[in-house]
Amino acid sequence: MNYYNEIKNELINNEINKKVKNYSINKSDLNAYYNVGKMLSEAGKHYGDGIIKEYSEKLKIELGKSYSVRLLYRMLKYYNFISSGKLPTLSAKLSWSHYDEILKFKEINKILYYINVSEQQNLSIRQLREKIKLKEYERLPNDTKNKILNKKESNILDFVKNPIMIKNSNNYKIISEQILQKLILEDIEYFMKELGNSFSFIGSEYKIKLDNTFNYIDLLLFNIEYNCYVVVELKLNELKKEHIGQIQVYMNYIDENLKKITQNKTIGIIICKQDNKYIIKYCSDERIIAREYELL
Repeated sequence: MNYYNEIKNELINNEINKKVKNYSINKSDLNAYYNVGKMLSEAGKHYGDGIIKEYSEKLKIELGKSYSVRLLYRMLKYYNFISSGKLPTLSAKLSWSHYDEILKFKEINKILYYINVSEQQNLSIRQLREKIKLKEYERLPNDTKNKILNKKESNILDFVKNPIMIKNSNNYKIISEQILQKLILEDIEYFMKELGNSFSFIGSEYKIKLDNTFNYIDLLLFNIEYNCYVVVELKLNELKKEHIGQIQVYMNYIDENLKKITQNKTIGIIICKQDNKYIIKYCSDERIIAREYELL
């Protein structure tokens, strides 16, 4: 088999298909690059790794387009990844550019995470690169990464990042709880994605009445996937034990007065400047977590 001619024809046909059938560019690229990767794999077994460099130089001369050594290696990695069965199905929502960006990583869990989040959130390549730049995967709890590895069922708190990034679009130098809340509300969609998936906004400074006194929940959200309310409290300094008591009261109020019988119990997230792991460790309520925040 003349692997080089087969690879060249595959790439030529792909370029033609992309021009004629613009609507199926993504599918054409993915199919073609998978086939090229397969042939590169077979050619490598016969001629060694150096064959990729040789093919790259010939393709540049004959096709007048740079199919670099790096790009051909990425096609080979793409084929190896798909053929390994590590990805159950190939996402129609992702382009070659998505896979090209994601397959730079060596860690399989990291690759799977960014493929899944790109598909679930319908990310553009620019949005994907932003998540990678902000080290979203690295900010996941280790327990979450182990669940991804072992394909265990996740819960609503698994994908809350640590630290949570909050956009400081006005470059405030002095931050108060009111300003922190204002920054979150200015891009509430971004903030909710830092918490995970399927969050919807209910209100800020949500007023509740305890006996004859009004109290205000900083942020009240609802998670559609996990069918529960989420109370978010903002703290500028280190987490303190009284913060646990405060959010528990708010969560219990929501459970008693808002939660329907078909909904799950309310979750509490305390966002603070500095976590205190001992307070969370000895907190008996597993529905409460604390996360630090950083300003962008």
